[in-house]
Amino acid sequence: MRLKTRKTWSQQQLAVKLRMHPNTGEGFFNFERRRLLILAAKTTLAAALSWWLAKLFGVRDGYWGSISAIIVLQSNVGATVTASRDRIIGTVIGAGVGFAFSLMRPLWLSYALALLVAMIVCGLMGLRNSSRLAGVTITIVMLVNYEGAKWSLAFDRVIEVLLGIVVALAVTTLVFPDRARIRLRDGLAQEFLLLGALFEAILQGFRGAPAQNLQSLRDDVEAMRQGNDQLLEASRNEPSSAGWPEGLNMLSQFGRSLFEALLALELAVRDSHEDAYAQRLEPELGKLAADIQSGFNHVANCIHKWRFDTPPEGFSLEQDIVELEACAEAVRTTGLGFSQAEIVRAYAVQLHLKQIARMLRAARVETSRATGKTHE
Repeated sequence: MRLKTRKTWSQQQLAVKLRMHPNTGEGFFNFERRRLLILAAKTTLAAALSWWLAKLFGVRDGYWGSISAIIVLQSNVGATVTASRDRIIGTVIGAGVGFAFSLMRPLWLSYALALLVAMIVCGLMGLRNSSRLAGVTITIVMLVNYEGAKWSLAFDRVIEVLLGIVVALAVTTLVFPDRARIRLRDGLAQEFLLLGALFEAILQGFRGAPAQNLQSLRDDVEAMRQGNDQLLEASRNEPSSAGWPEGLNMLSQFGRSLFEALLALELAVRDSHEDAYAQRLEPELGKLAADIQSGFNHVANCIHKWRFDTPPEGFSLEQDIVELEACAEAVRTTGLGFSQAEIVRAYAVQLHLKQIARMLRAARVETSRATGKTHE
């Protein structure tokens, strides 16, 4: 007898709301195509506007502003702010170092020393991305033939880059803005749905054959987590109302902890296809598993709506745990005739299920407090 989870329509309905078709992903890809077209249009606008403004204000090499706008304009506001910060810092450091070392001779030695100093300075400041941009600026300032003072070339370079960055920031903020925190919110909701699907697939291997899509689900969760980590980093550079940064960071941590707990559960259910002792923990064990599945969907729905003060309806994970512990205590002395490994596996599964249930509840309750809602 295989332990079952209770399937609901909420997962499918929420997937549609998140612009993801639950089977083919068609809706998600259509949405991604629209985002790609919008990004292309915004990048074109920023580059053209930078070039026009450079000509309007008489900037000598205005194309550098267009190049900067193309480079720093990213898919969302937070990533654009991050790229802009790295580029302007790298340009300023490169311009300053390049001008200072351009006064030294021979050129090949001063150029090499300038690159080394800039890389070390950026590294000590924790600005790895800026170090490459500083090197590019040093190369332009020191090696490009220019009729005039080197300080003028360095200053012009900073102004050109700054123009492109300002235009890119204005375009990404004002023209169809794509907020990293909104994308992260939907990404975290999708992550919890995938964790629920992984949980269901793992339990198919409890007293039964393992699910065939188990590896692909693990890979999907890993890929989703990596994408969400990038969005989390970008969202930290966006202005947001109180509760958003704390809530997003907390949910990301709970997602990581739940994934690790699911991997531990997967190890616990191995070699359990012939186990019979766990049936003595039914129906309480099965009820907890079914309600955990509903719990993943409920937390995902809370994330999507960004409202965590509504407790789930129709089930209580806390009550499920109490009933399972009472059942386990009642059958503790009835294990004669079963192997020790079988009994240990059954109780390991029980402990992992209780841990996952408590983390799911904590994910909702703690995020509710972080976002200013304390009702449990």
